[in-house]
Amino acid sequence: MVVGVHSVLRAAIAAFAGCLLAGVAPAQAGGLPGDFDFYVLALSWSPGFCDTGGADKGYAQCAHGAHLGFVVHGLWPQYQHGFAADCGGIASPSHFALETVKGLYPDLGLARYEWRKHGTCSGKSPSDYFADVRKARAAVTVPRQFTDVRKFGTWTPLDVERAFVAANRRLKPGMLAVECSRGELAEVRICFSKDLRDFVACPEVARHFCYTQQISVAPMR
Repeated sequence: MVVGVHSVLRAAIAAFAGCLLAGVAPAQAGGLPGDFDFYVLALSWSPGFCDTGGADKGYAQCAHGAHLGFVVHGLWPQYQHGFAADCGGIASPSHFALETVKGLYPDLGLARYEWRKHGTCSGKSPSDYFADVRKARAAVTVPRQFTDVRKFGTWTPLDVERAFVAANRRLKPGMLAVECSRGELAEVRICFSKDLRDFVACPEVARHFCYTQQISVAPMR
């Protein structure tokens, strides 16, 4: 139970801070489920999350020996300007539904929070929403440079973006954003069509890019 509570707090703080730092249009609480324009798949770089305050909250994600790299932060229904959140309905998915995303999210507490915050706006059942999370994650190839990182590296955010574009044939600049925190790689956010069949351009998301000249890429724990 403690891990789940910390996951909720972690996700809430991260989402709020991300909006403040990036200037993202605010959430529109209580939106109509299913009424959105596209999805954003947010992939969290676990070492960066753990180095910038997450170690005290994401126990499973930050444990030594976990060897986690990119993990699912969330799949977010998005408007062209802003995003839907807290659309009501089923407050907590069943244990069976949560079990289907084991290994995608760093822990099930985060999966539960993400359903309540974002999944309720998808217009789908928890099982179908989590199936979409798995489908979106399977559609993204993580560049080999980020699959087994054993020592600190220095990258430009633009080269992180280029690595993802090179690894994913239909992904183009303007369809993703690289996020950083305290000079470290934090997340890569990739935009999908509503049916998850393809990547799509998302100017508002892509505009909120990490514009620092260089960032550290921390090694896996």
